[in-house]
Amino acid sequence: MLGYLQRLGKSLMLPIAMLPAAALLVRLGAEDVFNIPFVTAAGNGILQHLGLIFAIGIAIGFSKDGNGAAALSGAVGYQVLTNGYEAINSDLNLGVLAGIIAGIAAGHLYNKFHDIQLPEFLAFFGGKRFVPIVTSVLMVIVSGLIGVLWGPVQDAINALGNWFINSGAIGVGSYGFFNRLLIPIGLHHVMNTLIWFDFGTFVDAAGNTWHGEINRFLNGDPDAGFFMAGYFPIMMFGLPGACLAMYATAKKHRKAAVGGFLGSIALTSFLTGITEPIEYSFMFLSPLLYVVHAILTGLSMMVSFWFGIKDGFGFSAGLIDYVLNFGIASKPLLLLVQGIVFGFIYFIIFYVLIKKFNLKTPGREDEDEVYVEENEQTGAPSTGKGRKDYDGKAYHYLNALGGPENIKSLDYCATRLRLQMNDMDQVDEKALKRQGANGVMKVNKKNLQVIVGTTVEFLADAMQKRMNQGNMQAPADEKASVENEAPVSSKPANEFNSAAFAMPVKGEIMSIADVPDQVFSQKMMGDGFAIAPEDGTYTSPVNGEIISVFPTKHAIGVRSESGLEILVHIGLDTVELNGQGFDVYVKEGDIVRKGDILVRVDLAYMKENATSHISPIVFTNLEENEQVSLLQTGTIELGRTGIVEIK
Repeated sequence: MLGYLQRLGKSLMLPIAMLPAAALLVRLGAEDVFNIPFVTAAGNGILQHLGLIFAIGIAIGFSKDGNGAAALSGAVGYQVLTNGYEAINSDLNLGVLAGIIAGIAAGHLYNKFHDIQLPEFLAFFGGKRFVPIVTSVLMVIVSGLIGVLWGPVQDAINALGNWFINSGAIGVGSYGFFNRLLIPIGLHHVMNTLIWFDFGTFVDAAGNTWHGEINRFLNGDPDAGFFMAGYFPIMMFGLPGACLAMYATAKKHRKAAVGGFLGSIALTSFLTGITEPIEYSFMFLSPLLYVVHAILTGLSMMVSFWFGIKDGFGFSAGLIDYVLNFGIASKPLLLLVQGIVFGFIYFIIFYVLIKKFNLKTPGREDEDEVYVEENEQTGAPSTGKGRKDYDGKAYHYLNALGGPENIKSLDYCATRLRLQMNDMDQVDEKALKRQGANGVMKVNKKNLQVIVGTTVEFLADAMQKRMNQGNMQAPADEKASVENEAPVSSKPANEFNSAAFAMPVKGEIMSIADVPDQVFSQKMMGDGFAIAPEDGTYTSPVNGEIISVFPTKHAIGVRSESGLEILVHIGLDTVELNGQGFDVYVKEGDIVRKGDILVRVDLAYMKENATSHISPIVFTNLEENEQVSLLQTGTIELGRTGIVEIK
């Protein structure tokens, strides 16, 4: 259940990520800024449809491949659900909760039915087209149940919201305290969703009804802003003060190493309000400090309430949102003074506790000399300097996690990798921290979270690319320093001979960007092209060696004589066919000549049972700056050369 709720929290990040755009439009068009009513109306167009947006975003998050059919199903499910229960009981209003329900249902139904096969006379409605249909049927049933049974539940939720809102300092303080405590298990987003988008009601001068702290604040509710104001002192000043305390208490020979790290995450928190890199830097090393941090957050919320300070944000409580909403905040300058005071409080308390209890914050770990020694021996980079370094970082992360085969699933949210592991004992926490991980949390025997920071998306993409390719070769700059290491097999573009590369199957040649699968169209496995085959015979495009034959027979890897590695992937999602309809004529290690038959496939069977018969041909070991271009278009005969070039 915890893992499932964490998955929900991660899925919530996609719709929440668009809030800054809405807040920016609402504020820039406001009377006290540029006074452009249509700009404000455009921003409110987002805020007024949050339930629908959440349904779409969560459906994408829960679907296994983020397909648009899941998003459409989420939208359909939300409309059916809301219109259904309102017809039964017009007093019901689930708000974004209806979007969450519809999105979860649509995501799961997509995973179960996206490849369903119906009888021939209904075949048009099979596959992904079936998902919105079954989602609407389920939501009709759910809307009936909600219409009849939800009244008391809604009353209870409203009572909880009213308790938070009407309990004054205790209410806002409790919210701030528990919000921080839920961060380690990733459930704070679930709590935030109710506070930010559901609790409280405000009717503006135009008669529009707004729910939730963020929506009410941005649209002029004089009672909104207490549940957000207290975060600004913590995120802009308090946690940076904690970073300064950790730097001041670090061992002398470690100050230079941790100074840059602590400075960068402190600046991130001050500007944007993204605090997880700081919190995870001491959360598990020193739980006492984290409890103190949660208490101080609750206290800051209460102090803001006592002084009548109200402020809000569209994303988080950093300088950007502070400046943007300065004109509609109550006592924003006093909030700045409160922030400076809390910065001193954090510094003093953290400094004293770290010294008194010898807490192992960054730069004070007992094993930090070992970290230095091992880094000097291995040359492993501790942080990346740009996107080009993420492949190397991904290699080291995968090694520290026990290799790709130890990872059951890989996902990420705003700042952390979320993984399901096969064997948690193979995870090397020290190695992960040497690569720049801010923290490692073993949620249970299978679920692992690695706190990376705001660059987590790039690292996750690089890791996923290596996992998809089955590539655990060390980065080129490290291979050169390892004795007896095999030479790098990637080849410069000027060695590619288009005359030596032949069309592997007759069919229509197409850009890889047009492949209806994000793994290929976004070149996660590498650049290349694709073929809509007209025949079932696939041959080797080059002279070379067979380096891989997938057990399900749907993909074959070939290494050319010049070192170019080519993946011939037959159809999409054909792994689900488990080899049925495929006859393979080669095995790993075979030497092949251009035109030798690799596999024959029952093309009619594949078209009927696979997601698509389109076959990507991917060059998996190109240099970073190399790209594949098509020299010919249309239907190409088997064996024709001069069809592509690499430059």
